[in-house]
Amino acid sequence: MNPVHVCLAAASKHYGQHRALDGVDLELRAGECVALAGHNGAGKSTLIKLVLGLIRPTHGRVQLLGHDAAGRVAARLRHDIGYLPETVALHPAMTGAETLAFYARLKRQPLARNATLLERVGIADAAHRRVGGYSKGMRQRLALAQALLGHPRILLLDEPTTGLDPASRLMFYDIVHELRDAGATVLLSTHALAEIAHHVDRVVVMKRGRKVADGTLAQLRQDIGIPMRLRLTLSAPASSTALPAPWHRLDETRFERTCHEAGKVDAIRAIGDIGLPIADIDIHIPSLDEIYAHMLERTEP
Repeated sequence: MNPVHVCLAAASKHYGQHRALDGVDLELRAGECVALAGHNGAGKSTLIKLVLGLIRPTHGRVQLLGHDAAGRVAARLRHDIGYLPETVALHPAMTGAETLAFYARLKRQPLARNATLLERVGIADAAHRRVGGYSKGMRQRLALAQALLGHPRILLLDEPTTGLDPASRLMFYDIVHELRDAGATVLLSTHALAEIAHHVDRVVVMKRGRKVADGTLAQLRQDIGIPMRLRLTLSAPASSTALPAPWHRLDETRFERTCHEAGKVDAIRAIGDIGLPIADIDIHIPSLDEIYAHMLERTEP
């Protein structure tokens, strides 16, 4: 099993009577990409600030690469962390190359790799233009470049694809996959759940400072019990009794049934026993958006 890079043990953060984070247990391992989902105020930003060591937990423990996240040893490990905040503030009078050089010096990284990073995020052609003339997407890509400085072992990305066009989003996820496959830990805090569903290994759902779910998409689907739908289209019209229960007829050629995650393999295998010519099979699996909405409803007080 890969080593744990980030560990929260019963971590809480209170501001007076307000519990921004309330007893959260969480482990993030090397070579893992995890989505952090939740409404505004769910505790996502507080969790990230605790991992960064910007604030200390009121109760519990937060460890970074085996050390207290807010301690002196962890402070010396900051070059191992890449952070992309939700709101990117870049100086408009500096060029892209100057901006990246500024952050490289802050992280005590050599400047030699900067040109390659700008090429990697797709703004090498604009490296010597002032950031004030960049589009929102270009600023986001420049901010991503600074997060990648120094071959980070941990990447904390807050709404990372905001302002990116579809091609740039594909580029971004290609980079995430490369980093994860190289052993980095990636935490994505996002509202774009449908977009990230096929790019993450686990999903952590936060609500009112608590962790209410943690698992793969298959595990979450099985946990909440939302059924999937199988729809068959026959090659020719069938009699009214063509397919027995649990199939039900939609029209002359289409039939549909539902099944739960644990039974989907048997349900799909049974299609081969129908004995009628099939023109098409459509499988609708509950999306991450559907899972998330159902999960929040289920945890309502």
